[in-house]
Amino acid sequence: MRNSLVVLFVFLGQCQLLSAQISIEKIITGIVTSDDRKLEGISIINCTNKMMAVTDKNGCFSIQAKAGDLLDFSGIDYKSLRKYVYKHEYNPGTMEVNLTFNSIELDEVVINKHAAITAENLGIIPHGQIKLTQQERKLYSSSGGIQGLYSYLSGERDILKMNVEIEKKETLLKKMEYMFEDKYYIKTLKIPEELIRGFQYYCVEDSRFVESLSHNNKNMTMFIMTNLALVYNENRISE
Repeated sequence: MRNSLVVLFVFLGQCQLLSAQISIEKIITGIVTSDDRKLEGISIINCTNKMMAVTDKNGCFSIQAKAGDLLDFSGIDYKSLRKYVYKHEYNPGTMEVNLTFNSIELDEVVINKHAAITAENLGIIPHGQIKLTQQERKLYSSSGGIQGLYSYLSGERDILKMNVEIEKKETLLKKMEYMFEDKYYIKTLKIPEELIRGFQYYCVEDSRFVESLSHNNKNMTMFIMTNLALVYNENRISE
């Protein structure tokens, strides 16, 4: 009987040790694709520990997580996806994620010959109505009633707010891609080609730059970018 109890305690101890080992956080690497296309700029948030990552030009990312953690994947042109880190992904430390392309939603119909004709003038939507983005609608829908209380207590509301900020930055990054070609960064701003994306992220963290870019003031945007490039290059060289 005594020997049986000893064996039982040893067995329980091993189970607890195994459980503790499984729950240890480690770096999980992965790749995000859509129809065999590697996706750059996809945001990944670990809803459990609030860590965040962004995919590079090869669609790759790395984030600290453990088995059972919930990861949120979001991008401007793709439907958001939430998935758990399963044991078969945690053990090797790798995972693959496939996102579905999201069709572009048109806020209003614009006819070139009659620019004054808008959805508001046609009575489709009320005048002065605030147009919410996809992430802003998610945040708004979770703000009231029981859903709002659950969202607040569970910490989901903080994640939704973070997603709104990420969406704003992703929109600015898309605008930068349309406004400036890579050769502008390389030849004018002296940013190495492999660091262009990192410099763009550096720019959208500057409030003055965000304001000028949001108002489509290209001259002011270029002026601020030049100053930011000087500081960025100085820091890069010193490191």
